[in-house]
Amino acid sequence: MKLHSEFVCQQCGYKSPSFMGRCPECGEWNSLVETADTTRISNGKSQISNVQIEQKIFKLSDVKSLKISRMSTGIGEFDRVLGGGIVPGSIILISGDPGIGKSTVLLQAAVCVARGNPRENVLYVSGEESAQQVKIRADRIGKIPTNLYILAETDVDVIVAASEKLKSALLIIDSIQTLSSEKLTGSAGSLGQLRECSQILQRYAKASHTPVFLVGHVTKEGNIAGPKVLEHLVDAVLNLEGDEMYAFRILRSSKNRFGSTFEVGIFEMQDTGLVEVKNPSGIFLSHTLANRSGSVVCATVAGGRPILAEIQALVTPTIFPVPTRRVSGLDFSRVQVVMAALSKAAKIALGGSDVYVSVAGGLKISEPACDLAIAIAIASAARDQAIGVKTCAFGEVGLLGELRPVGNMKARAAEAKRMGFVNFITPEKFKTLDEVIGSVFQ
Repeated sequence: MKLHSEFVCQQCGYKSPSFMGRCPECGEWNSLVETADTTRISNGKSQISNVQIEQKIFKLSDVKSLKISRMSTGIGEFDRVLGGGIVPGSIILISGDPGIGKSTVLLQAAVCVARGNPRENVLYVSGEESAQQVKIRADRIGKIPTNLYILAETDVDVIVAASEKLKSALLIIDSIQTLSSEKLTGSAGSLGQLRECSQILQRYAKASHTPVFLVGHVTKEGNIAGPKVLEHLVDAVLNLEGDEMYAFRILRSSKNRFGSTFEVGIFEMQDTGLVEVKNPSGIFLSHTLANRSGSVVCATVAGGRPILAEIQALVTPTIFPVPTRRVSGLDFSRVQVVMAALSKAAKIALGGSDVYVSVAGGLKISEPACDLAIAIAIASAARDQAIGVKTCAFGEVGLLGELRPVGNMKARAAEAKRMGFVNFITPEKFKTLDEVIGSVFQ
């Protein structure tokens, strides 16, 4: 068996023994990616072994259903996003902006898993930090169990061998972009190395039933760095989101073969690491001021979880030829549409005013359910009239000023009632935006 690598065009399949900037077959630039090639050479002809096909084909109805026994990470919010815990043999990719807390939350999970399974070993592989640097961060988390091992290594074959020797119950790779394989000549982080290392770890995870966590870097656009095949290859893709200026972090799942993608986990960054937030609505509303104009509480849904957030608006006369518009935590285009509908349908003139709209606490909302709360907050600030206490608003605003219902209406209302809200402004009560403004600001 001879091992070597070759460069394959990702567009037309042309193969070259060396890298070329442009494919001579299809003319595409930078499309040749280094790929490991394993070929059995005998007299110039490749030999294909006989495969007992009959032993590999089964009727789907005859395959026995297995009960999946999940392993808890020891972090309730993390388990919620994973669908109830870690599935043996699964490979999970977690990404996020630099410094958002990816390494911290995985180190916390490693400590909790090792502490909860004292007879099992957990291996944490760091390709970016030394063992001493990881130890400094681990000391802030708490007491370190003796069955948690650290390995500062970037060779994927050495990592797999070490995990096999320890018979790890959990393997964490931080990060996949730092790994490389001797089968390829490219540097770590190249497309070929990312694909090869991920496939090696996937085969190891499936063969040994060892769950593997991979930390993935992101590009400046926020996408996971590397080929898209990386996301197709793993069983789950988790994204850790947040703002560096705020302590809250949201863990979302964009892909999960063993659970729902509608769950989110909410954390708060503290000195001891990421701490679970079990009552996010109470946290985001803890500093709300009563009887102040420009403030409206909205019931939003993060994944499948209803959360109450405060929408704040400030409207002041402008001193510039062109009025200022500033939006934080919301989609700027949607806020513009809501302002246009508010001016047209509710006759609230905003052309001579600066308008500032934000979500208090650093939460980011992208769904249209906050349209109605944005409109009421802007109208409240423009008229300098506060809305009633314990009022919650949610609903979508159309271009003609009509109100449209949104999903999970009952769950939103139930969460608001749990937090003590009794007055609701929704599309079920009002049909148009001008009806709402006329009723609220009598």
